[in-house]
Amino acid sequence: MTAEALLTIDTAALRHNIGVLRKAVEPAGVLAVVKANGYGHGAAGGARAFEDAGVDWLGVVDLGEAAALRESGISVPILAWLHAPGETFELAVRHDITPAISDLAQLEACAAAGVPVVHLCVDTGLSRNGAVESEWEALFDRAAALADRVRVEGIMSHLSNTSPHEDGLQMAAFVRAVGMLIERGITPPLQHLAASAAALTYGASRITMVRFGLAGYGLSPFDDRSSADLGLRPALTLTVPVVGVKSVKAGEGTSYGYTWRAPHDTTLALLPIGYADGVERFASNRASVLVGGRLRPVVGRIAMNALTVDLGADADGVAIGDEAVLFGDPAAGHPSVDDWARATGTINYEVVARLSPRLPRRYV
Repeated sequence: MTAEALLTIDTAALRHNIGVLRKAVEPAGVLAVVKANGYGHGAAGGARAFEDAGVDWLGVVDLGEAAALRESGISVPILAWLHAPGETFELAVRHDITPAISDLAQLEACAAAGVPVVHLCVDTGLSRNGAVESEWEALFDRAAALADRVRVEGIMSHLSNTSPHEDGLQMAAFVRAVGMLIERGITPPLQHLAASAAALTYGASRITMVRFGLAGYGLSPFDDRSSADLGLRPALTLTVPVVGVKSVKAGEGTSYGYTWRAPHDTTLALLPIGYADGVERFASNRASVLVGGRLRPVVGRIAMNALTVDLGADADGVAIGDEAVLFGDPAAGHPSVDDWARATGTINYEVVARLSPRLPRRYV
């Protein structure tokens, strides 16, 4: 059943979004992030669309993700920024991948492996990966000493998006890091700090390149502005066929635990998709699906591979085989990813990123 669910990705929307975003941040370069299976859109398919749109770089978390893109035929420069302990960086050499490195051990491993180019990742306050300020001097000194073997092409960090004040403090720290590199004779042409939210609102953070993740897929990183407000088009639509229609009497329940009972005689539709596919169980009795031209509530507990929808006493002729839309472009009347995020108490990033790789993806 589950294989009948389908993710349709509008590649024209992906290209449109990059065009809008590039114009918004010019003259900064654009890196499109395709980590986490392209935010659920499919890494290779999304990367090809972004490559066609003329992005300068692609970004992923690790070398394995980057190598898979190379093996799928992607040729645009790829940056990978999170590495396992003891990483040898042989994949980086074999597949022409640029590592962003966070410490001396990674820099030495890159030099030993023959990696020709790296970006330095510095922690400016997010307290995740990246060298902290007390480590910068030693890291930058060694980078300067290895300059004839490993060229520092870029420097990166990541903002917390906590407040303008906090972003300003991080920006100041990033400027200090760049200054320390320049003092050592290294001026990285690629300096990138901003991801989607900061790139669109904090002009000073754009520097020479920005990293667009969520926004590239047509979703808004802001609570108070929609995709349409930003001129973006959501690229992903999740559809699934109706595989069952049945009448239930008032008081009858559906799915495990009978967390919902029919308040009156009604008709239920069965959809073959559930939490094994990445549809959050917490959406039970909270989310809505477009079926038969109307929004219908998800009722009862979402199961591993199935969920039920209340069609109402008048099922409007909904029949087995009809298409249901879980989410897509609200401009087309679909429930949005943001609607599902609100229903599940999470963020739109998570709704798409959790979509199972086993769901078939069609690129149009």
